[in-house]
Formats: sequence, structure tokens, C-alpha cells
Amino acid sequence: MPSTKTAAQSPRQPVLQQPFFYLALLNLAVVLVCLSLLTLGRYLVRRLNKVPLDDLANWPRVSLIAPARNEERHIEAAVRSLTRLDYPNLEITIINDRSTDRTGEILESLSAEFPQLNVVHLSELPPGWLGKNYAMQLGADRSRGEWLLFTDADIVYEPTALRRAIVYVNRYELDHLCGWPDIHAPTWLLAAFMSTFAIYLFLFVRIWSIRNPNSTAHIGVGAFNLIKTDVYRAVGGHERIRMRPDDDLKLGKIVKLAHYRQDLVDATGMLSLEMYRSVGELVRGLEKNAFSGADYNVPLTVFSSLLSLLFLVWPFLAVLVVPAPARWAYLGVCLSLWLMAYGAARIMKAPASCALIYPIAVLLFVYIQWRTMLLNYYHNGIRWRDTHYSLAELRANKV
Repeated sequence: MPSTKTAAQSPRQPVLQQPFFYLALLNLAVVLVCLSLLTLGRYLVRRLNKVPLDDLANWPRVSLIAPARNEERHIEAAVRSLTRLDYPNLEITIINDRSTDRTGEILESLSAEFPQLNVVHLSELPPGWLGKNYAMQLGADRSRGEWLLFTDADIVYEPTALRRAIVYVNRYELDHLCGWPDIHAPTWLLAAFMSTFAIYLFLFVRIWSIRNPNSTAHIGVGAFNLIKTDVYRAVGGHERIRMRPDDDLKLGKIVKLAHYRQDLVDATGMLSLEMYRSVGELVRGLEKNAFSGADYNVPLTVFSSLLSLLFLVWPFLAVLVVPAPARWAYLGVCLSLWLMAYGAARIMKAPASCALIYPIAVLLFVYIQWRTMLLNYYHNGIRWRDTHYSLAELRANKV
């Protein structure tokens, strides 16, 4: 006679299976929301190279300001590209901020070749200022333009980039415009990290809401911060953010909090730079500002890094160790994360294969967070441009 089992006699599911399953569902929901918001943001961001080259009746005067500190590797190509800008009403000021390499010599040679360049050499830094921020404030104080364009000294410009940007701000009646550049990464691992970093940044700034005047979402990009001079003065300029190593983002924040109109354009194909040449150079380069993004807050840094490990790294391990059906939910999380990483790789013009090591890139990001936090405490601050700034004075400049 065939045996039958009642429901009470059937094998029970493992005790931990349900918690894993609900955590996997939460993880999947969070990732799908992030993926949807990033996709929306990418759809909303317009491309600068698609802006038509209209002829305006009056081209406003633009003052371009580029601070430079030990930029001998890139400065000549960058400055030569500035001299080729086809904008009809432009003044260019390059601030040599106490460089100890050949930057000053190269700039002097270029200024002799191109009389339109205004090169300023700084030998001292006043107390209470980060060097780069002081250089930009000084450049702004010496400028006469209706618009100020803050840019890094390693950015190579396509000749029509500025003219398109002015047409854009005029069309949409903007007060502040940022441009996202091409970032060349010479190694595969570096390209993978930069793609992952883009995901973090776009989620942090809420890229889908930047254009919304009623949202506090804001953006600033060191490669291209174009702002009306009157607006810059009204929000306090770099004086207000004089001790912020994340000055580009904080400039965007004080502009948006003052309810001025802001936008971000995709300036790939118009602006380009090589930010770092190796992962080691990247890790060292972020020592100055990776902790500032959390306002030097230890609990926030620890909490955010744990969230990254739980929601972005653990799923790739979970598919190997948790039982079904949680395993299938985590597989959905992994596929969604790979899709997100693939989209970021396309934006960054990185190899699609970079998406495959997304969890490794996240681990590198978490490592940089912790390393920077611990070093900032060990050294009681940061050392940037050969000057030490204490944690107390950095924390005091809260925006």
C-alpha cells in the first residue's frame, strides 16, 4: 500500500532560508530602484555635442580660470586646447599654485607664444585656505566676465565646447552648468573602478533630479563648472567653501540651495582628461577627499561601507551558499548589478568586460573609504599640494 505524508510530516525548510529570502527580495528591490533612477537620469542628461552652434546676438564675456599645481604631464596639451576655443569673447587665466615641477616654466613659454593667456604665479598661501580653492577665488576676483568657467588644468577641450555651452545656458536660462568629460583610464582595472565610481557619484547627487528647481539635488564637476558671475558672488564664491577638498560638488550645493537654476550635460567628445595612470595613483589621489564626501563623519562612513558590502558584494557570494529560493532572488540581484555596471561602462567608454568585476571594484571603493578615513585620523587631517590641513579646520567648513 503506497505511503502518504501529511503536510505536518513533510520536510521542513531550513530555518535560515526565510530571512535570506526576504533579504534577497529587499536587495533586489533596492537595486532595481537604483537601476531605474540611473536609467532615468541618463535619459534626462542632454549631450553637449548635440547643441547647435547658434549665433547669439551678443556673446557674453566668459572668464576661464584653471588652477594648476605640478601639472607638467598634461598642462601643455590642455592649455593649447584652450587657445583653440572658438569662443569670440573669452579671457583665460591660469593660476600656477606653487608648483615645484616644470609647470611654471611651461606656462611662461606658452604665455609668450599666446598673448591672450594670463598666467598668475602664486608663491604663498594665506591661512585658512586650500590651495586650489584660493587659486580659483583669486582668479575669479581678477576676472571681468559675465560668466566664470572653472576648469582643471589637465582638461583638453574640443574647440566648440564653450560656444555650445553658452548657447545651452542661454536657451534654458541657467545659472550654473556642469559638464561630464571623457575620463581616459589606461588600465582595465582602473576603467572598471571609474565606472563603479560613476554609479556611486550619480546616485549620490541624484542625477535624475538635478534639473528640478524644487529639489536639493546638486552637482559640481571640476572639469567644467560654468557659473554666472553674479550668482558666484551672491553665494559667497570659494570663500564660503575655502576648506572643502570637494569644492566642485560644494559649489554646486551652495548654488542649488540658493535656488538658482542648475543642469548637467554629457560633455563626452567635448572634454577629456586622464585622471590617474594606475590604481595606486588613484588610491593615493583620493586620500584628500574620499572622507570629505561623508563630511568627516565616521559612523556615516562605516554605515555606507557596510551597506555596499551587504547590497553590492554579498549577493555574488550568496548565490553560491544560500538555499533556493533565496538563491534565485540573489541571482536576479547579480544580473541587475551587472546590467547597472554595463551601463556605467558604456557611459565611461570602458570595455564592457569591466562590468564583470563590479563586486571587486566595490571592494576597492570600500577599501579607499576606510583607508582614507584611518589615514585622515592618523595624520590628523590631509596633506594636499604640500600643505597640511587639520581635521578640525576641515570639519569647521561645513556646507
